[in-house]
Amino acid sequence: MPQRDASTSSSEMDGTWVNLPTRTKMEDVESMADRVRRVRSDLRDLRNYYNIKIAERRHKRLGQFYKDELEALFQVHFQDLSQQGRVDFLLLRNYLKRGQRQLNLDQKAQKGGNASITFCVNHRIIMRVETGLETSNVQHQVEEGKIKVSKQTAHKAVQIVAELRKHLHEFLSFYTTYDPMFDWWATTPWREANTALQHYQSLIQSRLAGIRHDGHDEIFGEPIGRDGLLVELEAEMIPYTPEELINIAKEQYKWCEVQMKQASKELNFDEDWKKALEHVKTKSVPPGEQTQLVLQLAREGTSFVREHDLVTVPEIADETYRMFMMSPERQKESPFFLGGPSILVASPTADMSHELKKMVMRGNNRHFSRATAFHELIPGHRLQLFMGERHHSHRQMFTTSFFVEGWAMYWEMVFWEMGNFFISPEDRIGTLFWRMHRCARIIFSLKFHLGEMTPQECIDLFGRLGRS
Repeated sequence: MPQRDASTSSSEMDGTWVNLPTRTKMEDVESMADRVRRVRSDLRDLRNYYNIKIAERRHKRLGQFYKDELEALFQVHFQDLSQQGRVDFLLLRNYLKRGQRQLNLDQKAQKGGNASITFCVNHRIIMRVETGLETSNVQHQVEEGKIKVSKQTAHKAVQIVAELRKHLHEFLSFYTTYDPMFDWWATTPWREANTALQHYQSLIQSRLAGIRHDGHDEIFGEPIGRDGLLVELEAEMIPYTPEELINIAKEQYKWCEVQMKQASKELNFDEDWKKALEHVKTKSVPPGEQTQLVLQLAREGTSFVREHDLVTVPEIADETYRMFMMSPERQKESPFFLGGPSILVASPTADMSHELKKMVMRGNNRHFSRATAFHELIPGHRLQLFMGERHHSHRQMFTTSFFVEGWAMYWEMVFWEMGNFFISPEDRIGTLFWRMHRCARIIFSLKFHLGEMTPQECIDLFGRLGRS
């Protein structure tokens, strides 16, 4: 073992091992990726702590957070950032501004429903002995028709009361059995308050929101208004007004109709594309064979992008996704496939009514499914989410439907433009159906949020477009 030179002091040798290099000013600067991660974690903790959504404290604290973070962000020298850093800067700026604007809209919407929840609007502490009396007074006003609010506002009030009941129970659970005096004084008032709130919740739901007692199969939405739409569109950097987007959707729908009529002629239905569409809907596989069809179509989509060198498909992405069956309840909301880390297959179940079984089979026929399998898996959502977890994963907080569905829709358009994937008229009708479906969704979604269409009118529009 080599001997240490006696002339070398102990402190010098120790320094060789334990001294840290002096950090420069630039090294102390938070990277944009780390800033994004911190903001995500800070917001999560703030929302978990200030978890009563109608509380003024929550609005103030979140508002201050957005303000502070934006001010700090604008101290960063944009030109000094790398290209990826600039992307993170813009994404974070938009995210924080969107949160700011949405917070203001939420406060405005809350004030609209204050008449129906006066017993809790100004209370920082919910647990009050007088709650039963206060809710009783408001209930009488509702029953006598003295409180007038929109169905949307009433629906919001139902959600608020449900949330308050949850927090009230959480408050009780924290003390009960641990503090004998609390049990002595609070258990009975809590039961009375909870019963009063439960009854009031049902009353708002039936009298003001117009929802059946069981709420089963009800279709309800909450329009965000033109201002809300403009906030969302600006955050997504979409330079169009809602009205302009509706017109674009109508133009695209007309283009789809032209293509539909051409395919209809090839199937000897002349220009009656709705008859051709009904014909395509009959082309489903026998019961029990849907999973085999989906697997076959998924492999075709993956092979297509590989053969034409359209995108790199990592081996593990193609190797490790799994298939699951969608529950009957889930199929009411999503009657087609859903994808991502795995694929959920919509298929009739033994206990469905005969008519519902036929509807599920028609909606997931061979040619509709040809356009959805790759959309949900590769190169669609499966590849998208796989890569998102492995590259710039800190950007997951910026995920929106424009990114998620936009990617999969892009590949549908690429496959169409290639001209050698949707070859048969049935396959072309299958993918055009989905494009027309999206045009219709843009139209009715925007009109609904503008207050120009009701949920039932949205359903009726789908019916006129050949949707069951």
